[in-house]
Amino acid sequence: MSQGSAPRHGDLFRDTSSFVEQLVGPDSIHALLHRECHALFPDELFSDLFADVGRRSVPPLVVAVVMVLQRLEGLSDREAVERFTFDARWKYAAGGLPFDHPGFAHTVLVDMRARLARSERPNRIFERTLEVAGAAGLVGARRVLDSTPLYDAVATMDTVTLVRSAIRGVLAGAEDREPALRAVLRRDDDYRTAGKPVVDWDDADARAAVVDALARDGAAVLEALEAEPLPAPLAEAATLLATVLGQDLEAGPDGRIRIARRVAPDRVISTVDPETRHGHKTDHHSFDGYKGHVALDPDHELVTATAVTAGNAGDASVATDLLADELATPVKPVTVYGDAAYGAGEVLAALDAAGAVSRVKVQPAGGVPGMFTKDDFAIDLAVRTVTCPAGRSARLTRHTRGGLQARFGAACATCPLAARCTSSRDGRRIAVGPHEALIAAGRASTRDPAWLADYRATRPKVERKLAHLVRRRHGGRRARVRGRQKVGADFALLAAAVNLARLAVLRVTGSGGTWAVRPA
Repeated sequence: MSQGSAPRHGDLFRDTSSFVEQLVGPDSIHALLHRECHALFPDELFSDLFADVGRRSVPPLVVAVVMVLQRLEGLSDREAVERFTFDARWKYAAGGLPFDHPGFAHTVLVDMRARLARSERPNRIFERTLEVAGAAGLVGARRVLDSTPLYDAVATMDTVTLVRSAIRGVLAGAEDREPALRAVLRRDDDYRTAGKPVVDWDDADARAAVVDALARDGAAVLEALEAEPLPAPLAEAATLLATVLGQDLEAGPDGRIRIARRVAPDRVISTVDPETRHGHKTDHHSFDGYKGHVALDPDHELVTATAVTAGNAGDASVATDLLADELATPVKPVTVYGDAAYGAGEVLAALDAAGAVSRVKVQPAGGVPGMFTKDDFAIDLAVRTVTCPAGRSARLTRHTRGGLQARFGAACATCPLAARCTSSRDGRRIAVGPHEALIAAGRASTRDPAWLADYRATRPKVERKLAHLVRRRHGGRRARVRGRQKVGADFALLAAAVNLARLAVLRVTGSGGTWAVRPA
Protein backbone atom coordinates (compact mmCIF):
# COMPACT_ATOMS: atom_id res chain seq x y z
CA MET A 1 0.00 0.00 0.00
CA SER A 2 1.34 3.44 -0.93
CA GLN A 3 0.86 6.63 1.04
CA GLY A 4 -2.14 8.79 0.33
CA SER A 5 -1.54 12.54 0.19
CA ALA A 6 -3.32 14.92 2.50
CA PRO A 7 -5.94 17.07 0.71
CA ARG A 8 -5.00 20.75 0.77
CA HIS A 9 -7.45 22.61 -1.47
CA GLY A 10 -10.98 22.65 -0.12
CA ASP A 11 -14.22 23.49 -1.84
CA LEU A 12 -15.26 26.96 -0.67
CA PHE A 13 -18.94 25.99 -0.71
CA ARG A 14 -18.61 22.50 0.81
CA ASP A 15 -15.78 22.58 3.33
CA THR A 16 -16.43 22.80 7.05
CA SER A 17 -14.11 25.72 7.83
CA SER A 18 -16.46 28.67 7.55
CA PHE A 19 -19.25 26.85 9.39
CA VAL A 20 -17.24 25.36 12.32
CA GLU A 21 -14.71 28.16 12.84
CA GLN A 22 -17.25 30.49 14.39
CA LEU A 23 -18.58 27.74 16.67
CA VAL A 24 -15.40 26.42 18.30
CA GLY A 25 -13.06 28.38 20.48
CA PRO A 26 -9.71 29.49 19.05
CA ASP A 27 -7.94 27.70 21.90
CA SER A 28 -9.71 24.37 21.32
CA ILE A 29 -7.84 21.35 20.02
CA HIS A 30 -10.08 21.33 16.95
CA ALA A 31 -8.97 24.86 16.08
CA LEU A 32 -5.29 24.03 16.64
CA LEU A 33 -5.46 20.93 14.46
CA HIS A 34 -7.34 22.81 11.76
CA ARG A 35 -4.72 25.58 11.63
CA GLU A 36 -1.62 23.43 12.01
CA CYS A 37 -2.44 19.84 10.99
CA HIS A 38 -0.34 20.03 7.81
CA ALA A 39 2.66 21.31 9.77
CA LEU A 40 2.09 18.96 12.70
CA PHE A 41 1.62 15.83 10.61
CA PRO A 42 3.35 16.37 7.25
CA ASP A 43 3.37 13.53 4.74
CA GLU A 44 7.09 12.87 5.30
CA LEU A 45 6.43 12.09 8.98
CA PHE A 46 4.76 8.84 7.90
CA SER A 47 6.51 8.09 4.61
CA ASP A 48 8.56 5.18 6.02
CA LEU A 49 5.36 3.31 6.90
CA PHE A 50 4.27 2.80 3.29
CA ALA A 51 5.54 1.30 0.05
CA ASP A 52 6.26 3.32 -3.08
CA VAL A 53 3.66 1.48 -5.15
CA GLY A 54 0.23 0.05 -4.52
CA ARG A 55 -3.25 1.18 -3.63
CA ARG A 56 -3.37 4.61 -2.01
CA SER A 57 -4.00 4.68 1.72
CA VAL A 58 -6.24 7.04 3.62
CA PRO A 59 -4.01 10.12 4.08
CA PRO A 60 -1.93 9.60 7.26
CA LEU A 61 -2.66 13.19 8.30
CA VAL A 62 -6.37 12.37 8.45
CA VAL A 63 -5.72 9.12 10.34
CA ALA A 64 -3.39 10.89 12.80
CA VAL A 65 -5.99 13.57 13.55
CA VAL A 66 -8.65 10.90 14.09
CA MET A 67 -6.32 8.91 16.38
CA VAL A 68 -5.59 11.99 18.50
CA LEU A 69 -9.25 12.96 18.87
CA GLN A 70 -10.25 9.33 19.42
CA ARG A 71 -7.80 9.00 22.31
CA LEU A 72 -8.80 12.35 23.76
CA GLU A 73 -12.44 11.28 23.89
CA GLY A 74 -11.83 7.62 24.83
CA LEU A 75 -13.65 6.17 21.80
CA SER A 76 -13.45 2.76 20.18
CA ASP A 77 -12.27 2.46 16.57
CA ARG A 78 -15.81 2.13 15.25
CA GLU A 79 -17.01 5.09 17.33
CA ALA A 80 -14.09 7.22 16.15
CA VAL A 81 -14.75 6.52 12.48
CA GLU A 82 -18.44 7.26 12.99
CA ARG A 83 -17.57 10.52 14.71
CA PHE A 84 -15.29 11.51 11.82
CA THR A 85 -18.05 10.70 9.32
CA PHE A 86 -20.80 12.71 11.02
CA ASP A 87 -19.12 15.30 13.30
CA ALA A 88 -18.18 18.47 11.41
CA ARG A 89 -15.60 19.38 14.08
CA TRP A 90 -13.53 16.32 13.26
CA LYS A 91 -13.47 17.12 9.53
CA TYR A 92 -12.69 20.71 10.40
CA ALA A 93 -9.75 19.49 12.54
CA ALA A 94 -8.45 17.45 9.61
CA GLY A 95 -7.82 20.59 7.59
CA GLY A 96 -11.39 21.68 6.86
CA LEU A 97 -12.53 18.70 4.82
CA PRO A 98 -15.90 18.94 3.04
CA PHE A 99 -19.05 17.95 4.85
CA ASP A 100 -19.52 15.04 2.45
CA HIS A 101 -15.92 13.80 2.69
CA PRO A 102 -16.26 10.01 2.95
CA GLY A 103 -15.37 8.11 6.07
CA PHE A 104 -13.23 4.99 6.12
CA ALA A 105 -13.27 1.51 7.64
CA HIS A 106 -12.35 1.21 11.30
CA THR A 107 -9.65 -1.29 10.31
CA VAL A 108 -7.63 1.65 8.92
CA LEU A 109 -6.94 2.67 12.53
CA VAL A 110 -5.92 -0.91 13.37
CA ASP A 111 -3.58 -0.94 10.38
CA MET A 112 -1.98 2.39 11.27
CA ARG A 113 -1.28 1.27 14.85
CA ALA A 114 0.28 -1.94 13.53
CA ARG A 115 2.47 -0.01 11.08
CA LEU A 116 3.61 2.35 13.83
CA ALA A 117 4.36 -0.57 16.17
CA ARG A 118 6.59 -2.19 13.54
CA SER A 119 8.47 1.02 12.82
CA GLU A 120 11.58 2.45 14.43
CA ARG A 121 9.57 5.38 15.85
CA PRO A 122 6.32 3.90 17.17
CA ASN A 123 5.54 6.98 19.30
CA ARG A 124 6.23 9.59 16.64
CA ILE A 125 2.94 11.42 17.19
CA PHE A 126 3.89 12.01 20.83
CA GLU A 127 7.45 12.93 19.81
CA ARG A 128 6.07 15.43 17.31
CA THR A 129 4.19 17.27 20.05
CA LEU A 130 7.46 17.65 21.97
CA GLU A 131 9.30 18.92 18.90
CA VAL A 132 6.66 21.59 18.39
CA ALA A 133 6.63 22.55 22.09
CA GLY A 134 10.42 22.75 22.15
CA ALA A 135 10.52 24.90 19.01
CA ALA A 136 7.99 27.26 20.61
CA GLY A 137 10.18 27.57 23.72
CA LEU A 138 7.74 25.75 25.96
CA VAL A 139 10.03 22.97 27.25
CA GLY A 140 12.10 24.11 30.20
CA ALA A 141 14.74 22.51 32.40
CA ARG A 142 12.55 21.11 35.16
CA ARG A 143 10.95 17.66 35.29
CA VAL A 144 8.52 16.06 37.71
CA LEU A 145 8.18 12.27 37.80
CA ASP A 146 5.23 10.17 38.93
CA SER A 147 3.16 7.12 38.01
CA THR A 148 -0.46 6.01 38.04
CA PRO A 149 -2.20 2.61 37.90
CA LEU A 150 -3.61 1.41 34.59
CA TYR A 151 -6.10 -1.39 35.08
CA ASP A 152 -5.72 -4.32 32.71
CA ALA A 153 -8.25 -5.25 30.03
CA VAL A 154 -8.55 -8.91 31.11
CA ALA A 155 -9.98 -10.86 34.02
CA THR A 156 -7.60 -11.93 36.78
CA MET A 157 -7.51 -15.74 36.86
CA ASP A 158 -7.37 -18.07 39.84
CA THR A 159 -4.84 -20.91 39.88
CA VAL A 160 -7.14 -23.58 38.43
CA THR A 161 -8.23 -21.34 35.55
CA LEU A 162 -4.62 -20.27 34.93
CA VAL A 163 -3.31 -23.83 34.64
CA ARG A 164 -6.17 -25.06 32.49
CA SER A 165 -5.97 -22.01 30.23
CA ALA A 166 -2.22 -22.47 29.86
CA ILE A 167 -2.70 -26.12 28.83
CA ARG A 168 -5.30 -25.01 26.28
CA GLY A 169 -2.81 -22.46 24.93
CA VAL A 170 -0.17 -25.13 24.33
CA LEU A 171 -2.67 -27.42 22.58
CA ALA A 172 -3.94 -24.56 20.43
CA GLY A 173 -0.43 -23.76 19.21
CA ALA A 174 0.73 -27.37 18.82
CA GLU A 175 -0.54 -27.83 15.23
CA ASP A 176 0.69 -31.25 14.02
CA ARG A 177 1.97 -32.10 17.51
CA GLU A 178 -1.52 -31.82 18.99
CA PRO A 179 -2.54 -35.54 18.70
CA ALA A 180 0.65 -36.64 20.48
CA LEU A 181 0.11 -34.10 23.25
CA ARG A 182 -3.51 -35.07 23.73
CA ALA A 183 -2.42 -38.70 24.10
CA VAL A 184 -0.55 -37.87 27.34
CA LEU A 185 -3.52 -36.12 28.98
CA ARG A 186 -5.28 -38.11 31.71
CA ARG A 187 -8.13 -35.86 32.83
CA ASP A 188 -11.57 -36.36 31.34
CA ASP A 189 -11.34 -32.98 29.64
CA ASP A 190 -10.79 -32.14 25.97
CA TYR A 191 -9.54 -28.62 26.89
CA ARG A 192 -11.45 -27.12 23.98
CA THR A 193 -13.66 -24.73 25.93
CA ALA A 194 -12.64 -21.93 28.28
CA GLY A 195 -13.51 -21.73 31.94
CA LYS A 196 -13.08 -23.77 35.10
CA PRO A 197 -13.70 -27.54 35.29
CA VAL A 198 -17.14 -28.68 36.43
CA VAL A 199 -16.62 -29.95 39.97
CA ASP A 200 -18.19 -29.61 43.40
CA TRP A 201 -16.10 -26.66 44.62
CA ASP A 202 -17.56 -27.00 48.12
CA ASP A 203 -15.94 -30.45 48.42
CA ALA A 204 -12.32 -30.09 49.60
CA ASP A 205 -11.33 -33.53 48.26
CA ALA A 206 -12.83 -32.76 44.85
CA ARG A 207 -10.95 -29.45 44.73
CA ALA A 208 -7.68 -31.15 45.66
CA ALA A 209 -8.22 -33.86 43.07
CA VAL A 210 -8.82 -31.45 40.20
CA VAL A 211 -5.77 -29.34 41.11
CA ASP A 212 -3.59 -32.47 41.20
CA ALA A 213 -4.98 -33.78 37.91
CA LEU A 214 -4.55 -30.45 36.12
CA ALA A 215 -0.98 -30.13 37.36
CA ARG A 216 -0.11 -33.64 36.18
CA ASP A 217 -1.65 -33.00 32.75
CA GLY A 218 0.39 -29.81 32.47
CA ALA A 219 3.59 -31.55 33.52
CA ALA A 220 2.92 -34.37 31.05
CA VAL A 221 2.48 -31.89 28.19
CA LEU A 222 5.75 -30.15 29.07
CA GLU A 223 7.57 -33.47 29.32
CA ALA A 224 6.31 -34.44 25.86
CA LEU A 225 7.76 -31.23 24.43
CA GLU A 226 11.05 -31.46 26.29
CA ALA A 227 14.26 -31.35 24.20
CA GLU A 228 12.32 -30.65 21.00
CA PRO A 229 12.96 -27.58 18.82
CA LEU A 230 9.72 -25.61 18.98
CA PRO A 231 8.35 -22.78 16.83
CA ALA A 232 8.21 -19.45 18.64
CA PRO A 233 4.43 -19.39 19.40
CA LEU A 234 4.50 -22.92 20.85
CA ALA A 235 7.67 -22.19 22.82
CA GLU A 236 6.01 -19.11 24.35
CA ALA A 237 2.90 -21.12 25.26
CA ALA A 238 5.03 -23.87 26.85
CA THR A 239 7.04 -21.31 28.81
CA LEU A 240 3.82 -19.76 30.09
CA LEU A 241 2.53 -23.19 31.17
CA ALA A 242 5.78 -23.94 33.00
CA THR A 243 5.58 -20.53 34.70
CA VAL A 244 2.04 -20.95 36.04
CA LEU A 245 2.77 -24.49 37.23
CA GLY A 246 5.89 -23.39 39.05
CA GLN A 247 4.53 -20.22 40.61
CA ASP A 248 1.34 -21.54 42.21
CA LEU A 249 1.78 -25.28 42.88
CA GLU A 250 3.86 -27.48 45.15
CA ALA A 251 4.05 -31.13 46.14
CA GLY A 252 2.14 -31.93 49.34
CA PRO A 253 3.18 -34.42 52.04
CA ASP A 254 0.70 -36.98 50.65
CA GLY A 255 2.30 -36.91 47.19
CA ARG A 256 -0.50 -34.85 45.66
CA ILE A 257 0.23 -31.55 43.92
CA ARG A 258 -1.55 -28.73 45.69
CA ILE A 259 -1.87 -24.95 45.56
CA ALA A 260 1.08 -23.41 47.39
CA ARG A 261 0.36 -21.30 50.46
CA ARG A 262 2.33 -18.35 49.17
CA VAL A 263 2.24 -15.71 46.45
CA ALA A 264 5.06 -15.76 43.90
CA PRO A 265 6.94 -12.42 43.68
CA ASP A 266 6.28 -11.91 39.96
CA ARG A 267 3.07 -13.89 39.65
CA VAL A 268 1.40 -14.19 36.25
CA ILE A 269 -2.28 -13.43 36.80
CA SER A 270 -3.71 -14.03 33.31
CA THR A 271 -2.84 -16.16 30.31
CA VAL A 272 -4.73 -13.78 28.05
CA ASP A 273 -2.32 -10.97 28.97
CA PRO A 274 0.71 -12.63 30.62
CA GLU A 275 2.47 -9.29 31.18
CA THR A 276 -0.09 -7.85 33.59
CA ARG A 277 0.66 -8.10 37.32
CA HIS A 278 -0.68 -7.46 40.81
CA GLY A 279 0.40 -3.95 41.77
CA HIS A 280 0.38 -1.67 44.80
CA LYS A 281 0.33 2.10 44.43
CA THR A 282 0.24 2.43 48.22
CA ASP A 283 0.10 -0.01 51.14
CA HIS A 284 -3.70 0.23 51.03
CA HIS A 285 -4.33 0.53 47.29
CA SER A 286 -3.80 -2.59 45.20
CA PHE A 287 -4.72 -3.14 41.57
CA ASP A 288 -4.19 -5.54 38.66
CA GLY A 289 -2.58 -4.24 35.49
CA TYR A 290 0.20 -1.86 34.59
CA LYS A 291 1.75 1.39 35.73
CA GLY A 292 1.85 4.43 33.50
CA HIS A 293 4.88 6.64 34.21
CA VAL A 294 5.33 10.25 33.07
CA ALA A 295 7.85 13.04 33.19
CA LEU A 296 6.24 16.48 33.21
CA ASP A 297 7.53 19.96 32.46
CA PRO A 298 5.87 21.78 35.38
CA ASP A 299 6.27 25.26 33.89
CA HIS A 300 3.92 24.68 30.95
CA GLU A 301 2.42 21.36 32.12
CA LEU A 302 3.50 19.33 29.12
CA VAL A 303 4.28 15.61 29.30
CA THR A 304 7.86 15.12 28.10
CA ALA A 305 8.18 11.32 28.41
CA THR A 306 6.04 8.26 29.09
CA ALA A 307 6.67 4.63 29.97
CA VAL A 308 4.53 1.66 30.92
CA THR A 309 5.66 -1.15 33.21
CA ALA A 310 4.04 -4.13 34.87
CA GLY A 311 2.01 -3.18 37.91
CA ASN A 312 4.56 -4.60 40.33
CA ALA A 313 7.51 -2.58 39.00
CA GLY A 314 8.97 0.12 41.20
CA ASP A 315 8.71 3.74 40.10
CA ALA A 316 12.48 4.18 40.28
CA SER A 317 13.03 1.39 37.72
CA VAL A 318 12.16 3.69 34.79
CA ALA A 319 13.27 7.06 36.18
CA THR A 320 16.42 7.25 34.05
CA ASP A 321 14.44 6.16 30.96
CA LEU A 322 12.00 9.03 31.48
CA LEU A 323 14.96 11.43 31.76
CA ALA A 324 17.12 9.85 29.05
CA ASP A 325 17.34 12.93 26.81
CA GLU A 326 17.84 15.38 29.68
CA LEU A 327 20.58 13.30 31.33
CA ALA A 328 22.38 12.38 28.09
CA THR A 329 22.87 15.86 26.62
CA PRO A 330 21.90 18.47 29.21
CA VAL A 331 21.94 21.97 27.69
CA LYS A 332 21.68 23.30 31.21
CA PRO A 333 21.29 21.46 34.52
CA VAL A 334 17.87 19.85 34.77
CA THR A 335 16.01 19.96 38.08
CA VAL A 336 14.19 16.70 38.84
CA TYR A 337 11.30 16.37 41.32
CA GLY A 338 9.95 13.10 42.62
CA ASP A 339 8.47 11.52 45.72
CA ALA A 340 10.29 8.98 47.90
CA ALA A 341 9.56 6.18 45.40
CA TYR A 342 12.28 7.72 43.21
CA GLY A 343 14.76 8.21 46.06
CA ALA A 344 16.76 5.07 45.22
CA GLY A 345 20.53 5.25 45.23
CA GLU A 346 20.81 4.35 41.54
CA VAL A 347 18.52 7.25 40.56
CA LEU A 348 20.35 9.73 42.77
CA ALA A 349 23.68 8.55 41.32
CA ALA A 350 22.44 9.03 37.74
CA LEU A 351 21.24 12.55 38.54
CA ASP A 352 24.52 13.38 40.25
CA ALA A 353 26.59 12.05 37.33
CA ALA A 354 24.63 14.22 34.87
CA GLY A 355 24.96 17.34 37.02
CA ALA A 356 21.21 17.47 37.63
CA VAL A 357 19.68 19.25 40.60
CA SER A 358 17.79 16.74 42.76
CA ARG A 359 14.47 17.62 44.29
CA VAL A 360 13.78 13.93 44.88
CA LYS A 361 12.61 12.93 48.32
CA VAL A 362 14.58 10.22 50.09
CA GLN A 363 12.82 7.84 52.44
CA PRO A 364 13.73 8.59 56.07
CA ALA A 365 15.69 5.88 57.85
CA GLY A 366 13.31 3.27 59.21
CA GLY A 367 13.28 1.85 62.71
CA VAL A 368 11.20 1.01 65.73
CA PRO A 369 9.52 4.09 67.24
CA GLY A 370 11.49 5.32 70.22
CA MET A 371 14.67 3.57 69.09
CA PHE A 372 17.75 5.04 67.42
CA THR A 373 17.63 5.05 63.64
CA LYS A 374 20.49 4.97 61.18
CA ASP A 375 20.38 8.77 61.02
CA ASP A 376 21.51 8.89 64.66
CA PHE A 377 24.83 7.26 63.74
CA ALA A 378 27.75 9.23 62.32
CA ILE A 379 29.01 7.49 59.18
CA ASP A 380 32.48 8.51 58.00
CA LEU A 381 33.06 6.95 54.60
CA ALA A 382 36.55 8.47 54.31
CA VAL A 383 37.95 6.55 57.28
CA ARG A 384 35.31 3.78 57.02
CA THR A 385 33.94 4.04 60.55
CA VAL A 386 30.51 4.37 62.12
CA THR A 387 30.05 6.10 65.49
CA CYS A 388 26.99 5.33 67.60
CA PRO A 389 25.04 7.80 69.77
CA ALA A 390 27.07 6.64 72.79
CA GLY A 391 30.32 7.66 71.05
CA ARG A 392 31.57 4.16 70.32
CA SER A 393 33.00 3.42 66.88
CA ALA A 394 33.05 0.34 64.66
CA ARG A 395 34.90 -0.34 61.42
CA LEU A 396 33.07 -0.72 58.13
CA THR A 397 33.91 -4.07 56.56
CA ARG A 398 32.76 -5.86 53.42
CA HIS A 399 29.53 -7.77 53.82
CA THR A 400 28.75 -11.10 52.16
CA ARG A 401 25.58 -9.65 50.61
CA GLY A 402 27.44 -6.69 49.13
CA GLY A 403 28.13 -3.24 50.45
CA LEU A 404 29.66 -2.47 53.86
CA GLN A 405 28.58 -3.21 57.40
CA ALA A 406 29.62 -1.97 60.82
CA ARG A 407 29.16 -4.42 63.71
CA PHE A 408 29.22 -3.09 67.26
CA GLY A 409 29.04 -6.57 68.77
CA ALA A 410 30.16 -6.83 72.39
CA ALA A 411 30.30 -3.04 72.80
CA CYS A 412 26.50 -3.01 73.00
CA ALA A 413 26.47 -5.37 75.98
CA THR A 414 27.78 -2.68 78.37
CA CYS A 415 26.35 0.37 76.59
CA PRO A 416 23.94 2.45 78.73
CA LEU A 417 21.95 3.33 75.60
CA ALA A 418 21.55 -0.25 74.40
CA ALA A 419 17.87 -0.39 75.40
CA ARG A 420 17.12 2.40 72.91
CA CYS A 421 19.30 0.90 70.19
CA THR A 422 18.99 -2.88 69.79
CA SER A 423 17.69 -6.04 71.40
CA SER A 424 19.99 -8.33 69.42
CA ARG A 425 22.49 -10.44 71.34
CA ASP A 426 25.02 -9.76 68.60
CA GLY A 427 24.72 -6.01 69.01
CA ARG A 428 23.71 -3.30 66.57
CA ARG A 429 24.68 -3.52 62.91
CA ILE A 430 24.67 -0.65 60.42
CA ALA A 431 24.61 -1.46 56.69
CA VAL A 432 26.08 1.03 54.23
CA GLY A 433 25.28 0.78 50.53
CA PRO A 434 27.28 2.04 47.55
CA HIS A 435 25.23 5.27 47.35
CA GLU A 436 25.20 6.07 51.07
CA ALA A 437 26.62 9.59 50.69
CA LEU A 438 23.97 10.58 48.14
CA ILE A 439 21.15 9.10 50.20
CA ALA A 440 22.36 10.87 53.35
CA ALA A 441 22.64 14.15 51.46
CA GLY A 442 19.14 13.64 50.08
CA ARG A 443 17.72 13.11 53.55
CA ALA A 444 19.47 16.22 54.80
CA SER A 445 18.11 18.29 51.89
CA THR A 446 14.51 17.47 52.74
CA ARG A 447 14.96 19.29 56.05
CA ASP A 448 15.83 22.55 54.27
CA PRO A 449 12.80 24.93 54.29
CA ALA A 450 13.66 26.40 50.87
CA TRP A 451 13.99 22.89 49.39
CA LEU A 452 10.65 21.88 50.84
CA ALA A 453 8.92 25.04 49.63
CA ASP A 454 10.12 24.46 46.06
CA TYR A 455 9.12 20.78 46.22
CA ARG A 456 5.65 21.49 47.58
CA ALA A 457 4.99 24.21 45.03
CA THR A 458 6.05 22.07 42.06
CA ARG A 459 5.41 18.39 42.55
CA PRO A 460 1.58 18.51 42.87
CA LYS A 461 1.40 19.58 39.21
CA VAL A 462 2.23 16.08 38.03
CA GLU A 463 -0.57 14.62 40.15
CA ARG A 464 -3.04 16.99 38.51
CA LYS A 465 -1.73 16.02 35.08
CA LEU A 466 -2.04 12.31 35.83
CA ALA A 467 -5.59 12.86 37.07
CA HIS A 468 -6.24 14.68 33.79
CA LEU A 469 -4.75 11.84 31.74
CA VAL A 470 -6.88 9.12 33.31
CA ARG A 471 -10.15 10.98 33.73
CA ARG A 472 -13.26 9.29 32.46
CA ARG A 473 -13.58 11.48 29.37
CA HIS A 474 -10.32 10.01 28.07
CA GLY A 475 -11.36 6.44 28.79
CA GLY A 476 -10.39 6.26 32.47
CA ARG A 477 -7.71 4.02 33.90
CA ARG A 478 -8.85 0.88 32.09
CA ALA A 479 -6.41 -0.23 29.41
CA ARG A 480 -7.99 -0.44 25.97
CA VAL A 481 -5.58 -3.08 24.65
CA ARG A 482 -3.56 -6.06 25.90
CA GLY A 483 0.20 -6.40 26.30
CA ARG A 484 2.72 -3.94 27.68
CA GLN A 485 3.91 -2.72 24.26
CA LYS A 486 0.39 -1.90 23.08
CA VAL A 487 -0.60 -0.35 26.39
CA GLY A 488 2.58 1.74 26.26
CA ALA A 489 1.80 2.97 22.73
CA ASP A 490 -1.77 3.83 23.74
CA PHE A 491 -0.55 5.71 26.83
CA ALA A 492 1.93 7.70 24.71
CA LEU A 493 -0.86 8.56 22.26
CA LEU A 494 -3.00 9.76 25.16
CA ALA A 495 -0.11 11.97 26.33
CA ALA A 496 0.23 13.31 22.78
CA ALA A 497 -3.48 14.19 22.65
CA VAL A 498 -3.35 15.93 26.03
CA ASN A 499 -0.19 17.79 24.99
CA LEU A 500 -1.88 19.03 21.84
CA ALA A 501 -4.88 20.21 23.86
CA ARG A 502 -2.45 22.06 26.12
CA LEU A 503 -0.63 23.62 23.15
CA ALA A 504 -4.00 24.86 21.93
CA VAL A 505 -4.65 26.56 25.27
CA LEU A 506 -1.16 28.09 25.13
CA ARG A 507 -2.04 29.45 21.64
CA VAL A 508 0.86 27.86 19.79
CA THR A 509 1.02 28.67 16.10
CA GLY A 510 3.32 27.73 13.23
CA SER A 511 4.49 29.88 10.37
CA GLY A 512 7.14 29.16 7.78
CA GLY A 513 8.47 26.18 9.70
CA THR A 514 8.82 28.07 12.99
CA TRP A 515 6.63 27.74 16.06
CA ALA A 516 5.73 30.44 18.56
CA VAL A 517 3.14 31.39 21.15
CA ARG A 518 0.58 33.86 19.85
CA PRO A 519 0.01 36.85 22.12
CA ALA A 520 -3.36 36.79 23.82
